[in-house]
Amino acid sequence: MILIHTNPASLEIWDRLSDEQRTEFGLGHMALSEALAESGELIVSEGLADPSMATIVSVREGQTMTSDGPFAEVKEHLAGFYLIECDSIERAIEHAAKAPDAAYSYVEVRPILDMSGMEF
Repeated sequence: MILIHTNPASLEIWDRLSDEQRTEFGLGHMALSEALAESGELIVSEGLADPSMATIVSVREGQTMTSDGPFAEVKEHLAGFYLIECDSIERAIEHAAKAPDAAYSYVEVRPILDMSGMEF
């Protein structure tokens, strides 16, 4: 999975980008999605809404509880993801390096936990 993170520093950079640079940024994500789809490696990709729109869910003593934002201030949050299936971590890193965010912040590559052989 390719995880796109954002933080105050990357948001400051975003605020300083021109409209043309922001358009190029969006087109970069579209190009990456298209290339992944064409190679057959893309499963799904999405951007995520701001954390202030999130709902926290917990269950205590059989009761489901929810809490809407705002939450404690976080310095970083997940902004989007690409779920891909490829032959190696090196291949996933190649794709992650093409995410426009990698030029301004960082992009994380994390394997999906394979639980298919586990017995419960």
